[in-house]
Amino acid sequence: RRRIGRRRPRRRRLGRRVRGLSATAIAPREDVPILFINLHTDDLFDAELIAPTSPLVAMAPRVVLEITERATLATSPELTDRLARLRALGFRIAVDDIGAGYSGLTSFTELMPEVVKIDMSLVRDIHVSALKQRTIAALCRLCHEVGVLVVGEGVETNEERECLVGLGCDLLQGY
Repeated sequence: RRRIGRRRPRRRRLGRRVRGLSATAIAPREDVPILFINLHTDDLFDAELIAPTSPLVAMAPRVVLEITERATLATSPELTDRLARLRALGFRIAVDDIGAGYSGLTSFTELMPEVVKIDMSLVRDIHVSALKQRTIAALCRLCHEVGVLVVGEGVETNEERECLVGLGCDLLQGY
């Protein structure tokens, strides 16, 4: 229990450092219209994330905050309020690694993301798995019905690419 408590301040400092360096590198570059940046669920509640002096706040409309489905996300009024404040600043939210975590679609329904990134474990060899194809097709339909952009992660072959495009993925990430 003490080990977990000690990790949180280090994780928060690391998150702040990564966000600061990312903003510094990308802010002046007009050729980079969108920055996707990973956050631990604890980072959502970091006061620095929404502070006027935060390096990312000035460029919030260009930033998509990726929250992994692999981490536990507790539903609370504080979470709802924080998401509203982030969106009011211009940030967008992505659920990263959907299909790989323990929370199923809970992260999707709680975060109400603008972007969903399908985990590479579902993408890998999708062209040979009818069940994976049906799963991703259903997820794409759901996302499109509610106006969410779908990204297939970890694409490594032409066959995977063609299959994902045919199933409705909007963007692909990988080789």
